[in-house]
Amino acid sequence: MADKKDVKTEPKQMPEKSSHIKKVAAKAAAVTQHGSGFMTFVREQGVVGLAVGLAIGTAAGASVKQIVEGLINPIVGFLIGGVDLTKLSWVVVQPNAQGKGGLELDWGAVLSSLITLLATALVIYWLIHVAKLDRLDKKKS
Repeated sequence: MADKKDVKTEPKQMPEKSSHIKKVAAKAAAVTQHGSGFMTFVREQGVVGLAVGLAIGTAAGASVKQIVEGLINPIVGFLIGGVDLTKLSWVVVQPNAQGKGGLELDWGAVLSSLITLLATALVIYWLIHVAKLDRLDKKKS
Protein backbone atom coordinates (compact mmCIF):
# COMPACT_ATOMS: atom_id res chain seq x y z
CA MET A 1 0.00 0.00 0.00
CA ALA A 2 1.46 3.29 -1.03
CA ASP A 3 1.91 6.01 1.50
CA LYS A 4 0.03 9.20 0.70
CA LYS A 5 3.11 11.25 1.38
CA ASP A 6 5.02 9.45 -1.33
CA VAL A 7 2.49 10.24 -4.05
CA LYS A 8 3.55 13.33 -5.96
CA THR A 9 0.84 15.43 -7.45
CA GLU A 10 1.56 17.81 -10.21
CA PRO A 11 -0.05 21.27 -10.06
CA LYS A 12 -3.12 21.58 -12.22
CA GLN A 13 -2.64 23.62 -15.32
CA MET A 14 -5.40 25.74 -16.80
CA PRO A 15 -6.33 24.56 -20.28
CA GLU A 16 -5.97 27.06 -23.10
CA LYS A 17 -9.10 28.75 -24.38
CA SER A 18 -11.00 26.36 -26.51
CA SER A 19 -12.53 27.37 -29.81
CA HIS A 20 -15.99 27.19 -28.17
CA ILE A 21 -15.04 29.78 -25.57
CA LYS A 22 -13.59 32.00 -28.28
CA LYS A 23 -16.83 31.78 -30.27
CA VAL A 24 -18.91 32.68 -27.22
CA ALA A 25 -16.65 35.64 -26.46
CA ALA A 26 -16.95 36.85 -30.07
CA LYS A 27 -20.75 36.61 -29.93
CA ALA A 28 -20.82 38.51 -26.64
CA ALA A 29 -18.68 41.25 -28.17
CA ALA A 30 -21.00 41.43 -31.19
CA VAL A 31 -24.07 41.70 -28.95
CA THR A 32 -22.40 44.42 -26.90
CA GLN A 33 -21.48 46.31 -30.05
CA HIS A 34 -25.01 45.87 -31.43
CA GLY A 35 -26.50 47.06 -28.12
CA SER A 36 -24.45 50.23 -28.14
CA GLY A 37 -25.53 50.81 -31.74
CA PHE A 38 -29.13 50.55 -30.61
CA MET A 39 -28.57 53.07 -27.84
CA THR A 40 -26.93 55.43 -30.34
CA PHE A 41 -29.95 55.04 -32.59
CA VAL A 42 -32.30 55.81 -29.70
CA ARG A 43 -30.34 58.92 -28.77
CA GLU A 44 -29.77 60.28 -32.27
CA GLN A 45 -33.18 59.57 -33.78
CA GLY A 46 -35.21 60.80 -30.81
CA VAL A 47 -37.07 57.54 -30.28
CA VAL A 48 -37.76 58.42 -26.66
CA GLY A 49 -39.25 61.74 -27.76
CA LEU A 50 -41.37 59.90 -30.30
CA ALA A 51 -42.68 57.56 -27.61
CA VAL A 52 -43.47 60.47 -25.30
CA GLY A 53 -45.19 62.29 -28.17
CA LEU A 54 -47.24 59.21 -28.97
CA ALA A 55 -48.35 58.87 -25.36
CA ILE A 56 -49.27 62.56 -25.12
CA GLY A 57 -51.03 62.42 -28.49
CA THR A 58 -53.09 59.41 -27.40
CA ALA A 59 -54.11 61.12 -24.17
CA ALA A 60 -54.89 64.35 -26.02
CA GLY A 61 -56.96 62.44 -28.57
CA ALA A 62 -59.01 60.77 -25.85
CA SER A 63 -59.55 64.10 -24.08
CA VAL A 64 -60.56 65.86 -27.28
CA LYS A 65 -62.98 63.04 -28.13
CA GLN A 66 -64.70 63.49 -24.76
CA ILE A 67 -64.84 67.27 -25.23
CA VAL A 68 -66.39 66.87 -28.67
CA GLU A 69 -68.92 64.27 -27.51
CA GLY A 70 -69.76 66.09 -24.26
CA LEU A 71 -69.69 69.76 -25.32
CA ILE A 72 -69.38 70.44 -29.03
CA ASN A 73 -71.86 67.87 -30.35
CA PRO A 74 -74.64 68.96 -27.97
CA ILE A 75 -74.07 72.61 -28.84
CA VAL A 76 -74.11 71.90 -32.60
CA GLY A 77 -77.17 69.68 -32.11
CA PHE A 78 -78.94 72.46 -30.22
CA LEU A 79 -78.12 74.97 -32.95
CA ILE A 80 -79.55 72.75 -35.69
CA GLY A 81 -82.78 72.02 -33.89
CA GLY A 82 -82.17 70.15 -30.65
CA VAL A 83 -81.16 66.79 -32.09
CA ASP A 84 -78.36 64.40 -31.18
CA LEU A 85 -75.70 64.98 -33.81
CA THR A 86 -74.49 61.38 -33.81
CA LYS A 87 -78.02 60.06 -34.49
CA LEU A 88 -78.52 62.03 -37.70
CA SER A 89 -78.92 59.80 -40.72
CA TRP A 90 -80.26 59.82 -44.24
CA VAL A 91 -82.50 56.98 -45.37
CA VAL A 92 -81.72 56.37 -49.04
CA VAL A 93 -83.86 53.23 -49.48
CA GLN A 94 -86.64 52.26 -47.08
CA PRO A 95 -86.41 48.71 -45.74
CA ASN A 96 -89.12 46.22 -46.76
CA ALA A 97 -91.81 44.92 -44.38
CA GLN A 98 -89.39 42.39 -42.86
CA GLY A 99 -86.88 45.18 -42.14
CA LYS A 100 -84.41 44.06 -44.82
CA GLY A 101 -83.01 45.74 -47.91
CA GLY A 102 -82.82 49.30 -46.61
CA LEU A 103 -79.94 51.73 -46.98
CA GLU A 104 -79.31 54.30 -44.25
CA LEU A 105 -76.29 56.61 -44.13
CA ASP A 106 -75.26 57.80 -40.65
CA TRP A 107 -73.84 61.15 -41.65
CA GLY A 108 -74.12 62.56 -38.13
CA ALA A 109 -71.54 60.08 -36.81
CA VAL A 110 -69.23 60.95 -39.70
CA LEU A 111 -69.67 64.67 -39.00
CA SER A 112 -68.93 64.07 -35.32
CA SER A 113 -65.79 62.16 -36.26
CA LEU A 114 -64.63 65.00 -38.52
CA ILE A 115 -65.21 67.52 -35.73
CA THR A 116 -63.11 65.31 -33.43
CA LEU A 117 -60.34 65.14 -36.05
CA LEU A 118 -60.27 68.92 -36.52
CA ALA A 119 -60.34 69.57 -32.78
CA THR A 120 -57.49 67.08 -32.22
CA ALA A 121 -55.43 68.75 -34.94
CA LEU A 122 -56.08 72.13 -33.31
CA VAL A 123 -54.97 70.85 -29.89
CA ILE A 124 -51.79 69.31 -31.33
CA TYR A 125 -51.06 72.54 -33.23
CA TRP A 126 -51.52 74.47 -30.01
CA LEU A 127 -49.21 72.12 -28.08
CA ILE A 128 -46.48 72.32 -30.71
CA HIS A 129 -46.55 75.99 -31.75
CA VAL A 130 -48.29 78.04 -29.12
CA ALA A 131 -46.75 76.26 -26.12
CA LYS A 132 -43.43 76.27 -28.04
CA LEU A 133 -42.82 72.56 -27.56
CA ASP A 134 -41.10 72.50 -30.94
CA ARG A 135 -38.06 74.02 -29.21
CA LEU A 136 -37.60 70.76 -27.30
CA ASP A 137 -36.95 68.92 -30.56
CA LYS A 138 -33.98 71.05 -31.62
CA LYS A 139 -30.69 69.17 -31.33
CA LYS A 140 -27.96 70.84 -29.33
CA SER A 141 -24.97 71.87 -31.42
